[in-house]
Amino acid sequence: MQTIRHSEQTLKTALISKSPELVLQYENLDAGEQRLMNEAFQPTSDLFGPITLHSKSDWITSHPESPQDFEQFFNDPYRKIPSPEKCHIYIQSIGDILKFLRKKKPRNAFCVVGITMIDLYPRDSWNFVFGQASLTEGVGIFSFARYGSDFYSAHYKGKVKKLQKTSLSDYSVFDNYYVPEITSILLLRSCKTLTHELGHIFGLRHCQWLSCLMQGSNHLEEADRRPLNLCPVCLRKLQSAIGFSIVERYKALVRWIDDESVDIPGETAKHSHEDNVLPKPVEAFKEWREWIIKCLAVLQK
Repeated sequence: MQTIRHSEQTLKTALISKSPELVLQYENLDAGEQRLMNEAFQPTSDLFGPITLHSKSDWITSHPESPQDFEQFFNDPYRKIPSPEKCHIYIQSIGDILKFLRKKKPRNAFCVVGITMIDLYPRDSWNFVFGQASLTEGVGIFSFARYGSDFYSAHYKGKVKKLQKTSLSDYSVFDNYYVPEITSILLLRSCKTLTHELGHIFGLRHCQWLSCLMQGSNHLEEADRRPLNLCPVCLRKLQSAIGFSIVERYKALVRWIDDESVDIPGETAKHSHEDNVLPKPVEAFKEWREWIIKCLAVLQK
């Protein structure tokens, strides 16, 4: 196992930058937010740890990329920025990929993220990916296919056996496809992948600074090791892109975990189905909830 451990100065530069303008921007953050982000370069921090590589097949080893610090993120001319006219995130259940999403993207959408039960193969040389996103087009896709416990069983049907051309409104090719059992682990894995791909659409590239949601993952074991939270460098990027109070964001996340069920907005009693209100399996989120509580303690000192 290899540990990627950056120096305190390297992490400070990645997070705060050497640009006087960005340093001032950082100093103008709420004191609690600075306190939390400064945990990035505290050697004894139990909130943000270094990246660990377990094998040569892990993402950083097999997909060499240049790291993106905050200054590079902030100055990226191709980065998409939400606007009052384009501020919605749409989630679309589909079977096709990014070209379909671009055609179906509403005018007021900042981005559209597709979900599918089909395995994703963006290149012939890759075995699979959990998700894929276009940073410039505002579209992304992620797959539940490998998150079910019976993916490798003989009963799995979630793959296209023969290429079929159909109209964009014809979804019959996906009839009777595999639908996994909705478990806590499935929900956790799906949240990780979906939010990781959304991070790309907001301009965040793969993280190489600390253990972080924005780390790439090359296989399920590596994806499971990746935390659901952003490291301070990536958290500052997302806050800069969207604008939010970290305290209020973390409180909202705790409320979401603690809610006993989730309902589908916009459904009336007449059109609702008994499956529209589901018990929310969040047992796997317990450790993450405890981590958020620790962060709130730092933020609210």
